[in-house]
Amino acid sequence: MDFTMTLYLRHYWKDERLSFPSTTNKSMTFDGRLVKKIWVPDVFFVHSKRSFTHDTTTDNIMLRVFPDGHVLYSMRITVTAMCNMDFSHFPLDSQTCSLELESYAYTDEDLMLYWKNGDESLKTDEKISLSQFLIHKFHTTSRLAFYSSTGWYNRLYINFTLRRHIFFFLLQTYFPATLMVMLSWVSFWIDHRAVPARVSLGSTTVLTMSTIITGVNASMPRVSYIKAVDIYLWVSFVFVFLSVLEYAAVNYLTTVQERKERKLRDKMNIGGKVLEQSKVQGARSLSLSSPCVPCTCGMLHSRTIMLDGNYSESEANSLAGYTRSHIVTDEEKQEKIVVHLALSDESNTSRKKGLKGHMGLRIIQNTHVIDKYSRLIFPIFYIFFNLIYWSVFC
Repeated sequence: MDFTMTLYLRHYWKDERLSFPSTTNKSMTFDGRLVKKIWVPDVFFVHSKRSFTHDTTTDNIMLRVFPDGHVLYSMRITVTAMCNMDFSHFPLDSQTCSLELESYAYTDEDLMLYWKNGDESLKTDEKISLSQFLIHKFHTTSRLAFYSSTGWYNRLYINFTLRRHIFFFLLQTYFPATLMVMLSWVSFWIDHRAVPARVSLGSTTVLTMSTIITGVNASMPRVSYIKAVDIYLWVSFVFVFLSVLEYAAVNYLTTVQERKERKLRDKMNIGGKVLEQSKVQGARSLSLSSPCVPCTCGMLHSRTIMLDGNYSESEANSLAGYTRSHIVTDEEKQEKIVVHLALSDESNTSRKKGLKGHMGLRIIQNTHVIDKYSRLIFPIFYIFFNLIYWSVFC
């Protein structure tokens, strides 16, 4: 909230008591020792925090007296003055500061201060440059200042406008924050089952954003209002934090979905076992009643038993009421076993194909629908925020 300026302060006035006769009309120059013996203006810097006159190698003071009594009084001064800066647009801000000069003892009735040549009274070095600011322009003004106890005083102003360089803050603040937000989007393309990868990525981006915010605020005055850089950094922090919450939602919903699928699978397994037991009981009742029913399929009942795969060889040969012709021979057993194995291989093949298709469907469904939407929603909203931000503050 201040600035430091080094300047050559030159006063012009006329004191007829100092006039002297001269045939060549040349002035006389003196050093600072004569200043204490004559009258000089008592100008001071209003709102100055500290100031000093350079004294290397001697006091940087010059006094020049002309024959007609005109006096030039010059000194080299460095002053640090207060400047009420508004950081609401920081670092995209422009600051207007002023250096104020005023007589300490003499009111406007005793001493009249004015700029000798208006704005031309200010001469600046063209090579002057600042690391953080670009100096736009200097201009002068003057007005009266009133003090209730002493009266009216002439006050002179040196006004100048400073515009902050943005490139430094783009490299140190805006680019890292933007990269951290974009890095948090990488988790949307990582499989939601990779918990360590996504959690570590989210934690890293959140901590990095916190470090950037702390570093920026450490070099700033503790103002009670929100700055432009605060808006950008905190919105970026919210985007990074939302990416972490997005994975928490994905993980929770995936866990709930898998739990429902597991319960449904258990119910289907229990229903399949009950259906298989009912089929076994039906096949047993059919085989026991088969001697009384004529064969309409042209196949032995024992072959039906073997195809069903419900009875072993000892059970088939020990059935009561079956004739010798119904007993299974070795050739028939071999034929029936081969047929049974062929049917089993076909069923296993179809089961493997169905399992592969189911696994492919699960792999496709591993990318949760929230991740799919987040890949578009997060970048779109962040780009929209940047468009509004730079259009408002630039």
